[in-house]
Amino acid sequence: MSSSLSPVPGQPDRLFYDGECGLCHGAVRFVVDHDPAGTAFRFAPLGGATFLATFSPSARSQLPDSIVVRTADGRTLTRWPAVLHIGQKAGGLSARLADAGWLLPNWLGDLAYDAVAKIRKRLFAAPTDACPVAPVELRKRFDP
Repeated sequence: MSSSLSPVPGQPDRLFYDGECGLCHGAVRFVVDHDPAGTAFRFAPLGGATFLATFSPSARSQLPDSIVVRTADGRTLTRWPAVLHIGQKAGGLSARLADAGWLLPNWLGDLAYDAVAKIRKRLFAAPTDACPVAPVELRKRFDP
């Protein structure tokens, strides 16, 4: 059971992440590792120019300060649905786990997501640099 719609051909989804969160950086590294061709996702920090251009001030005020996915077909996914979408696009075991995750009601998945989000900065060390330098071949996948 999946909530993913057909992707827009040739257009990756955009993953916005908290640049001061070790868990978010880990999620970005996970996606990069599982999308070596760079066709599934582009990346941009929350609060960066791309984020500000993508979401209106009123929309931004309702988004979490962790991971937000803007799909190529225009949907905005947050919290549990965003995690499941990322897992599905990562493929392999992650996709199977995400498919199983859709069996949980969203409110329960969001509750678990919120519990981790509250303590994520204590559990996962912040990156030593606010914006670690990505290798040259990966920089084209990141937006300001």
